[in-house]
Amino acid sequence: MRAPALYTAAGSLLLTTLAAAPAGGAPAAPGAAEVRGTAIAAARAGTAGVRFGSCPAVEDLPDSVQCGTVSVPLDYARPDGRQIELTVSRVRATHKDAHNSKHRVPRQGALVYNPGGPGASGMYFPLVGALPEWKGLAAAYDLVGYAPRGVGRSAPLSCTDPKQYLKAPTQTQTHPSLSYKKERIAQAKAYARGCAKRAGAALRYYTSLNNARDLDVLRAALGERKLTFVGASYGTYFGALYATLFPSHVRRMVFDAAVNPDPAQVWYRNNLDQSAAFEERWADFREWIARHDDVYGLGDTAEEVLRSYEKAAARLAAEPAGGKVGPGELQGAFLSAGYYDDFWPHRAQALSAYLKGDPKPLIQQAGPHQEAAKEAENSNAVYTAVECNDASWPTDWKVWDRDNTRLARVAPFETWDNVWMNLPCAYWLAPRQRALDVRTGPGELPPTLILAAERDAAAPYAGALELHRRLSGSVLVTERDAGTHGVAGGPNPCVNGYLGAYLLEGRLPVRHAACAPHPEPTPKPKLKTKDSSRKAAVGPAA
Repeated sequence: MRAPALYTAAGSLLLTTLAAAPAGGAPAAPGAAEVRGTAIAAARAGTAGVRFGSCPAVEDLPDSVQCGTVSVPLDYARPDGRQIELTVSRVRATHKDAHNSKHRVPRQGALVYNPGGPGASGMYFPLVGALPEWKGLAAAYDLVGYAPRGVGRSAPLSCTDPKQYLKAPTQTQTHPSLSYKKERIAQAKAYARGCAKRAGAALRYYTSLNNARDLDVLRAALGERKLTFVGASYGTYFGALYATLFPSHVRRMVFDAAVNPDPAQVWYRNNLDQSAAFEERWADFREWIARHDDVYGLGDTAEEVLRSYEKAAARLAAEPAGGKVGPGELQGAFLSAGYYDDFWPHRAQALSAYLKGDPKPLIQQAGPHQEAAKEAENSNAVYTAVECNDASWPTDWKVWDRDNTRLARVAPFETWDNVWMNLPCAYWLAPRQRALDVRTGPGELPPTLILAAERDAAAPYAGALELHRRLSGSVLVTERDAGTHGVAGGPNPCVNGYLGAYLLEGRLPVRHAACAPHPEPTPKPKLKTKDSSRKAAVGPAA
């Protein structure tokens, strides 16, 4: 699933120091070539800048947004070798004070955002400046989004034919049979081969470390001496790599829904923790539905709601809704509700309507959208490549089977689907890296802000605590008793107050602060004609 970031450990040079290559003919330290290559690429980008202009129609962005490109090396050890272009979007600072129309807000520079993944694009990000929660930041900052390497038009990566990617309906098994496991193993092996065949030798360069290096080149291209950055979910992971590799280049950094950066966790164990956390969030959702049994009629206890869900899954296994929504699509739709509780009313209403004989809302919410197949396949390819390349994974199926069979006894909701999402990493054909030890000492890094929801399933809270421990001078703000995946600029004014104080004024609490949870969603007995769901930034891996 998408959410955390995973690492690979086999054979690649790893940046463990920012020291320059030694003078004279002495051998370079490990990673010295990449250090030098990043400096060369950043210097070139600083000279070239970004030529912003109208966005291509394919981006589907309004005229208020400008687009451009930044050139980065495919391989930072060879900065004069093959170059790839990253697409960038921007809306200039408005300078408008929402509270005083006569006051012109001074510009503070560019605010760069990454929504996570791996595999998510941030090209849409500048549009958030129109939202009330972001207008203060939009007044002071150019809002800058971009598509990381491999994503969208940024040297796009593909592992299979997009036309075959969104096959539906699909089955899912919380306690899979031996034959089902064999089928999924074969699919994982085929997918890994497809990635290697389609990407060729370039596959190995889609990594979190290169995403961090790309971010420094983007900083230079934007004309920023120091970086102001907000990363959500997986964006917190390579943001933490950036903070470790380039601490002197940081102005302000926000880590929203922090991924656990412990090298021992990246990525296999992060996924185990994610599956366990989704079980708790699934219970939260069912308890909410049960409290509103008068609206949905799915049961007045979490156990009864689970039986209603299982009844629907069994019925869909026998006869898929609309011929395209089976148990797999049902599970995917309800998994997204584990990310964002604003999905809860719509998902509950769709399940209720289906069990009462109306499948249309469920088909609308859970059915595959073939017009998005290319984007979905591309996103999944980047997710897989980055996580598989990033760190070591078990290569023996018996390890996966043992660990997840145990876990599924107490956390059946997402465990095995998370396995199938990541299993290509067991059979990966590109070299793996060793996960970087994210860490900064006192005074090395300016104060940074970590935001976390206590019951976040995609990025379990332990990850925020671990990142806070590793980044000296960081401050952790926690939304208590809440589980939305990514809280910056959301419905909690307390969280947004800390975010604005930091990014606009550089003010932070001493080390910790807590906010009460945002209100639970209000049940909606009638569904809107169009699902208002937003995309999940990441799935279990953030």
